[in-house]
Parts: sequence; structure tokens; C-alpha cells
Amino acid sequence: MIDRYAVVGNPVAHSRSPEIHAAFARATGEELSYERLLAPLDAFATTVEAFARSGGKGVNVTVPFKVEALGLARDLTERARLAGAVNTLRRDGDFWCGDNTDGAGLVRDLCVNRGVVLTDREVLVLGAGGAVRGILGPLLATSPRTLVIANRSAVKAQALAVQFVSHGPIVALSIDQLAGRRFDVVINGTSAGLDPADDVARPMVDLAAGGLGCDLVYGESSYAFQRWAKARGAARVHDGLGMLIEQAAESFLFWRGVRPETGPLLASLSASR
Repeated sequence: MIDRYAVVGNPVAHSRSPEIHAAFARATGEELSYERLLAPLDAFATTVEAFARSGGKGVNVTVPFKVEALGLARDLTERARLAGAVNTLRRDGDFWCGDNTDGAGLVRDLCVNRGVVLTDREVLVLGAGGAVRGILGPLLATSPRTLVIANRSAVKAQALAVQFVSHGPIVALSIDQLAGRRFDVVINGTSAGLDPADDVARPMVDLAAGGLGCDLVYGESSYAFQRWAKARGAARVHDGLGMLIEQAAESFLFWRGVRPETGPLLASLSASR
């Protein structure tokens, strides 16, 4: 039987992961299938275990299940343990092993694909959910001057800052405390773009000359953030398509032991939009 993989989330119909992993399989000669699994909000574990019983070898985990996926894994990679969230599960015998490839994917997209310098820069991350948990460690490893995390729930942002303070210069601020501050890079890690009815407060910050606005989501869901970033002075804006491809390549490596080249696929998908 061909090994089966899937992306699990709610919502999940918008996901381009099946297209990406099918391209990786062709490029590497790996035989596998990849599908979408819509998990009820109260039945993530049930959905994933049923997939495993039907022969599933691994899953990517998307909103809103990345923190819940942590508890499903018996074994964790160091970056998943640090993040406190899992976006990739691999079936090892009768158990799951969990990884988090989000941060590695984001940093590779920013620094390799986009040529962004994060070292000694002022970086703002909006949000404090599972996606943000996955990117903080790798971002801090690039040695920014300061990494500020802000969220509508200040308590959640402060908890993350405390968790990661030993890994670099991270502070938590309220949305109001951001007013008048200037950043080189602003990263939107909220999932509100997936729900047009969710009106996220946009902080009154400015972007430095040559500044970048980057969203972790992709496609139309990112348009509102990109417009906001341009209005605040961003010289460049982009969505999370490159991160999606890069983190998918890390997941593919975790599952199959080979990391596909990402450049051709990123160029192709970017040109087709």
C-alpha cells in the first residue's frame, strides 16, 4: 500500500499542502498520497487516531490544533518541546512522534528566499497562538536586537515571553504600548485572517525604511494585513506561501528522510497566483 499522509485542521479546505507534497513526491521519487482531513473542533485526537488505524503514516497539523497535537505525541523533537506546539506528527509503530517545522520554515523563507537580515533588527510578532509558539525559538536564534510579542490577551503574550526569555531578547507588550514604536520586521501570527468577521486590532506602529511585513497565512486571508503593513510604511510585504513550502519540506524530511528542493515550487506557485 502507498503510504498515506494528510493535513488536519478546521478549516482545512483552503490548504495547499496536498499540492505541495504531491510536487515533492514527484521531485524525490517518493511514493505517497496526501489528503485533507477536517477534524471537528472537539475531535482532533479521534480524527488523527482513526487516520492512523486506516494506515496513515503522518499528518501536518494546522489551526487550531497545534497545541493539542503536543499532547498526542509520545516523543518530541527539541524544537517541538521548546515551542510547546506540534505541526507535524509521524507514526512510529503504535505511537506518534511530534515535530514543529514552522519556525525553520519561516526563517529559511525570510533569510534564504527573501534575503532578509534579522540579526540586530527590531522584530514585532503579533499573536500568541500555536503558530507563534513554533516560530519564536528559530527567530531568536537569528539574534534580533529585540523581539517584541504582542497579543490582544496580554497574559498569553507575557507567558510566552517568560518561556522564551532564556533564548534571546524577547519582551511582551500590549497593543497600546506599541504605539509610536518602529520595527524593521512585523510578522502577523494571528489566525484572524481566516475569519473575516474577526476584527483584529492593528497597532499604530511604523516600519523602518526598507521594513518588511510578513503574514504567516497565505492567499486572500493575508490581504488585510498586507494593506495595513503598507499603510504603516512597509517597503515589502508578502504572505506565508514561502513559509508553507519551506515548513512542508522540513515535514517531508521528518517523514521520508529526504528534503526536497523548494525553489522551483515556490517560483511556480508564486507565478500561478
